[in-house]
Amino acid sequence: MVKLKIDNYEVEVPAGTSILEAARTVQIDIPTLCKHPDVDPSAGCGICIVKVNGRILRSCCTPVAEGMEIITSDPEIVNVRRTVLELILSNHPNECLTCIRSGHCELQDLSNTFGISQSRLPSLNKKFEKDESTKAIVLDPSKCIVCGRCVEVCQNQQNVWALSYLNRGLATRVTAAGGIPLAESPCIKCGQCSAHCPTGAIVEYDETQKVWAMLNDPELVTVVQIAPAVRVAIGEEFGYDFGENLTGKTYAALRRLGFKKIFDTNFGADLTIIEEASEFVKRFTTAPEQLPLITSCCPAWVDLMEKYHQDMIPHFSTCKSPQAMVGAMAKTYYAEKMGIDPAKIRVISIMPCTAKKWEIVRSEDMKSSGYQDVDVSLTTRELARMIKQSGINFRELAEEEADSPLGEYTGAGTIFGTTGGVMTAALRTAYFYVTGEELENIEFKDIEGLEGIKESEIDIKGNKVRIAVAHGTGNVETVLQKLRDAKANGEELPYHFIEVMACRGGCVAGGGQPRVMMPGQPKPRGITDDIRRKRAQGLLNEDLQAKERRSHHNQSIKTLYAEYLGTPGEGKAHKLLHTHYVARPKYQR
Repeated sequence: MVKLKIDNYEVEVPAGTSILEAARTVQIDIPTLCKHPDVDPSAGCGICIVKVNGRILRSCCTPVAEGMEIITSDPEIVNVRRTVLELILSNHPNECLTCIRSGHCELQDLSNTFGISQSRLPSLNKKFEKDESTKAIVLDPSKCIVCGRCVEVCQNQQNVWALSYLNRGLATRVTAAGGIPLAESPCIKCGQCSAHCPTGAIVEYDETQKVWAMLNDPELVTVVQIAPAVRVAIGEEFGYDFGENLTGKTYAALRRLGFKKIFDTNFGADLTIIEEASEFVKRFTTAPEQLPLITSCCPAWVDLMEKYHQDMIPHFSTCKSPQAMVGAMAKTYYAEKMGIDPAKIRVISIMPCTAKKWEIVRSEDMKSSGYQDVDVSLTTRELARMIKQSGINFRELAEEEADSPLGEYTGAGTIFGTTGGVMTAALRTAYFYVTGEELENIEFKDIEGLEGIKESEIDIKGNKVRIAVAHGTGNVETVLQKLRDAKANGEELPYHFIEVMACRGGCVAGGGQPRVMMPGQPKPRGITDDIRRKRAQGLLNEDLQAKERRSHHNQSIKTLYAEYLGTPGEGKAHKLLHTHYVARPKYQR
């Protein structure tokens, strides 16, 4: 432990703690711009300066030392911080009124905090062309402040290496390597760059106008579904605490917006489990050479696998994601049941993810209904904007229910939104399919939490099933290499079943989730591990309270197979609910 003084407060913190972190222990919030809890400090912006025994140092990257006397704010420090902001603003466009991040921008917030109403410096901003090539995220280098957060996350947390710095000095900008379009880079559209960007330099590809047009067309039947993670994040846009589950209010808001039918992606999650558990049991019991089975619900992971882990294609589950399954069922089963021409149905998904925008057009399998199964995928942020544009008082809405038959779900469907949830849900049903008995302990604490790679083992009537859960694509490489090494050496498989989610924490921390700082919460805005845990707990709590917690107990799912799909994994079920994978071009990383 190290003892020091911060603004005359006695502080004792562990050795290695940064001055920035130490100050927060005594409720002093030093302003930051380039620093984010997910990445190592770059000391790039200089906003977080303090005086240490008379010397000016950057608090984000300076560790505490015994006997330090620190001043975090005085007239000189405030003036330096203001000047740094003015320098940044001189190389930044003055487009706040038309920027999608207005009101949620860290640079704008700091400028207001320091009372910068006009700049004393001439504008040096260069206009760069926007990169919308992925149709999932938009990169606008003109708004980049070169804080480096997106580069750190893309390279070191995700191990994707799509983003890097280009040029030097005032011409420096963040872009795909060499300035090529993002769509031609290693980018997997996970959106973690967007989730960590403090300004409007990287945002989601906005499709709200397309959805408004659909809602305003009286000839169309607009169907909407919401993903598990949306319900525990949407409230942050309306003043609720992190992780509060607002499923009923979200349904009500969607009806107010004009959607004709409200379904739930959790139904698709239960349906995915029926197919995926059946697929696992078949491989485990009759074709062990096809093990391990790797989950395929995450489109960013699918993209990465098809580009860089093509040897794993035979091990990938052929199941579509819950979003895609609901889309296919809406335009086939539901359309037939209700006597609606599927050509007039438009399916809109509300997802926590930017990669879902790519998933709905990734292959011809996404037109298994004869039409594009999901027409538009919006992020949680896009939905929040639509609700605000409509003047809906979200907080005052009474809770409502989803519509049948694609709205019923179990607790297993809910936990799809957090790391470990897909595996837990699948094991609950796989155990039943193998043994004919219900698994007594249906919670797997070993695979909950934010450890990057989690391993466990379950006994199914004397058969040991080894499982692994990896989240954050940077951790996936470790799991796959362990698998490759075992195969190369003729050793026993380390895993039979592997869950992968591209984003740290899973879908609750997807690239399309809100970036709102709540009162009393430490900066920066955007995702932190504390927020990840609270959102995840909101889903786990719903599972604990659910009447049914196993996907194979979903009565609407039973009816669907009896009336329409037949046997899981075969015939119509396979045609509508499964996909295939191809080796895509490998871009240099």
